Amino acid sequence: MNPPRPSLSVLPSAADLRSMTRAPRRDLLCGLTVAVVALPLALGFGVTSGLGATSGLVTAIVAGALAALFGGSARQVSGPTGAMTVVLVPIVHHYGADGVLTVGLLAGLMLLGLAFARAGSAMAYVPAPVIAGFTIGIAAVIALQQVPNALGVPLPHGEQVAVVAARAAEEFGAAPHWPALLLALGSAALMLAGARWKPTVPFSLAAVAAAAVVTEALHLHVTRIGQLPPSLPAPSLAFLDVSRIPTLLAPAAAVAALAALESLLSASVADGMRPGERHDPGKELFGQGIANLAAPLFGGVPATGAIARTAVNVRTGASSRLAALAHAVILAGIVAVAAPLVGRIPLAALAGVLLATAVRMVETDAVRAMARATRGDALVLVLTAASTLALDLVRAVLIGLGVSVLLALRAAVRGTCLTRAASDELPGRCNVTYHCAGPLLFAAAHRIRRTLADVEGVSVVDLRLTGLTAVDATGALALKDAVGDLRARGIEVNITGVEHGHRRVLESLGVLAANPSRNRGANPSAATAPAP
Repeated sequence: MNPPRPSLSVLPSAADLRSMTRAPRRDLLCGLTVAVVALPLALGFGVTSGLGATSGLVTAIVAGALAALFGGSARQVSGPTGAMTVVLVPIVHHYGADGVLTVGLLAGLMLLGLAFARAGSAMAYVPAPVIAGFTIGIAAVIALQQVPNALGVPLPHGEQVAVVAARAAEEFGAAPHWPALLLALGSAALMLAGARWKPTVPFSLAAVAAAAVVTEALHLHVTRIGQLPPSLPAPSLAFLDVSRIPTLLAPAAAVAALAALESLLSASVADGMRPGERHDPGKELFGQGIANLAAPLFGGVPATGAIARTAVNVRTGASSRLAALAHAVILAGIVAVAAPLVGRIPLAALAGVLLATAVRMVETDAVRAMARATRGDALVLVLTAASTLALDLVRAVLIGLGVSVLLALRAAVRGTCLTRAASDELPGRCNVTYHCAGPLLFAAAHRIRRTLADVEGVSVVDLRLTGLTAVDATGALALKDAVGDLRARGIEVNITGVEHGHRRVLESLGVLAANPSRNRGANPSAATAPAP
């Protein structure tokens, strides 16, 4: 009997709380560093989502604090991300800002359901090429989303990011606006060059600060973020329209699936950066569910674990949840103290920061190595990336998973073999032995049946299933038909070596019932010789 699964812990444990008191000064410094990195990203992703910079900041503060307290990873940092923005843009287009907030609320409930269903363990089954292709596609979409702001033109109408970027380029060609483009390119260049020189220094904030100073000093006519509220808005459910919920369930499911995937991936990255650490997938989904339930109440967009900010948190030495919690509190303090200054940041500078972020998302060495590994891995990577760009993230992951399953199945089928091991010549009698190895699944059934159908000039076939690793109904029925054909031709068939785990399938479908005196006499564990 399998032991009962432990219940999901929904509150911070005593050990989590004690760990927050061990090195508070170091964790607070880590939180400050992450907040400096997160500020321009939160602003940029809020603007790109269509709900505004304030929405991005609210998400980083509210979702960041709650996910830090209730999540399953001690070093995970949550907030608005580029991947989530890619999903939100078409939702804003179809359903408006209120629709996005409702979707976030519904996605939070779905994440709680996934947490209690212990669905977090499924992340282990997502192949690496799917994740790599997914990341490449997201990076391409984020970069294309920044084109209008980087060129200083109004956002053209359209849903497909490539089409919108092309229209923005056409508008820029008709009436070039060089200050915006120069600010965007300068911000991206400063961030990329700085990351190579001093990876631990938050050059993203330096880039937007420098752009704001240059804009003010030269009196450049570029679009700025605009007025930010000095504090968080009061929580409200005024956006919720119950009658629209049925039409928003599908977008909410897509958001929940992405939030689960990206958060668990980010937590796994944090584990890899700190050997010996292991996150709790169920608790992580619960924390993300709570975060996404609360963020819309304050006007925030759906949130996930943020890989880049989590990596900064781990690299700077964070030892507990206090660092991620401090990052949210510090962001709230920045908004309260410097909202007018933050509102002066040019949108073009934020576009440059996000362009640089998109470039840094792709680990070219890892992608190149994966693409060279096998043709199947390269195919999955390219298909997932192209589907992300052409369709949407959830369908891209499903396509990548589907192709991966088909390739794995093909590899399993190729590993299934029926080999002729020995033959004995006796007066008036010829015995031949076949060994079946590998999985006997539906995809290999036809090949096994065809091999046995070609048997000629023998009196007895000893079919040994010791090497059988798996069997399904289709494979068992194909084996039954092949054995029946042999016996119909007067060939005696002995089936031996049936493992205990496979016996039930073979017996229930009548494979062993045709010759019970021999087949049932075989050793049920690992017989290798015919029963007497």
